[in-house]
Amino acid sequence: MNPGMVARVIGNLLLLEAAILAIPLGISVYYQEKDAVMGFLLAMGVMGLLGLFLSNVKKESSRLRVREAVLIVTLGWTLTSFFAALPFVLSGSIPNIVDAFFEAVSGLTTTGSTILGEIESLPRGIVFWRSFLHWLGGMGILVMTLAILPTLGTGGQQIFKVESPGPSPDKFTPRVVATTKILYTIYLLFTAIQIALLRLAGLSFYESLVWAFGTVSTGGLSIYSDSMVRFSPNTFLILVTAVGMILSGINFSLYYDLGKRRFKQVARNSELRLYLVILLISVLLISLNLYGRVYEGLGETVKQALFQVSSIMTTTGYATADFDQWPSFSRGVLFLLMFVGGSAGSTSGGVKVIRFVVAGKFIKREFARTLHPQAATPITINGKVTSPDVVQGVLSFYLLYLAVFVFGTLLISLEGLDLFSAMSAVAATLGNIGPGFGAVGPMQTYASFSPFSKVLLSFLMLMGRLELFTLLLLFTPGFWRE
Repeated sequence: MNPGMVARVIGNLLLLEAAILAIPLGISVYYQEKDAVMGFLLAMGVMGLLGLFLSNVKKESSRLRVREAVLIVTLGWTLTSFFAALPFVLSGSIPNIVDAFFEAVSGLTTTGSTILGEIESLPRGIVFWRSFLHWLGGMGILVMTLAILPTLGTGGQQIFKVESPGPSPDKFTPRVVATTKILYTIYLLFTAIQIALLRLAGLSFYESLVWAFGTVSTGGLSIYSDSMVRFSPNTFLILVTAVGMILSGINFSLYYDLGKRRFKQVARNSELRLYLVILLISVLLISLNLYGRVYEGLGETVKQALFQVSSIMTTTGYATADFDQWPSFSRGVLFLLMFVGGSAGSTSGGVKVIRFVVAGKFIKREFARTLHPQAATPITINGKVTSPDVVQGVLSFYLLYLAVFVFGTLLISLEGLDLFSAMSAVAATLGNIGPGFGAVGPMQTYASFSPFSKVLLSFLMLMGRLELFTLLLLFTPGFWRE
């Protein structure tokens, strides 16, 4: 173990977080929000002092192994979430540390769950920080550190592999730092375009800014208590947001390929095709179920179905309607989409579509082997043979995801919730989606949960964002054994 290097990376991360706090601090200064200003200043001081101390810890070497990378990513996300909660507590906006931690984790993991019932009364700087958190977490806070602070040497590759979503992260340039800079260029470009389109849709600059953060990061934290219900009549705004969520749920490496004019390679991508097929079929099924029952006009029906399918499948969590009141069939489709997620290499959470591609081809191969036991039938994705390790990893992920979901549901059911609400709460947090059904529906909050359940759900969010193995590995004896 190389604790000195772990401490230095965590220290640099806290220094970066302290510097970023200057942005919401400036907003609170502009709007003369004294309590928020004091909260941000105190949080910056705590982060800065601890960050300076940790970043100067003596290190044995600059080399990081997988074990150190796992520890950095897990501690980085947990500590960053804890310190991100400090402005909420110190400003008095969310006095309870457990509630503040839940809100910060929800932001950074781009989950979008909330304990806040009255968001409009909060200081603007605090609301901005809350929304800015999921933009920061959308691409990964350690990936951001790699892009801005290229001081990790060969360890950067290990951190990139551990933090990046999906069974096999894309690194489309030889150097990790160059890859992260390309990813952030795409991310910033998407954000700028989304802000411009939201302004055209009639939102103020402030609203456009925070809504773009939530859309591009597929985060979903709203600045209004009713999410986007009040904007439901604005068809252009709804379509801009829906398309933004869909595009953000696609593997960002495909946009790099488009820039390199590899159009055929993008069009043949198995994950992209399945992603779009699932999305379109879901919209069609829900539209047929809602038309004439909930909405009279076909256009309004398709608009609402498209938005909610895009929001749930990309794990964003925005809502233009209380879909918990929709017919059982539509709610069932949305519930199943909570276990799908977006593409690997996107800002979306969930299981990821690529795992369904691999699992589907694995099942197809088993059918073929039943008929032809001696035939060599490798699993290929996009024309390339998939290694047995990747296939085994996908199947292991499914089993672990199911086990965590079942165990989490049993623990949350101790709250006295009905079973569907408990399942929904676990699925919504583990999949980084945000709202669910029943007690955690789109017009409800998580405020009524006990402190134990809030902490549990917070760690389910972190577990989902880090794709289970990374966080759970710390609780295995083998991780700490030399």
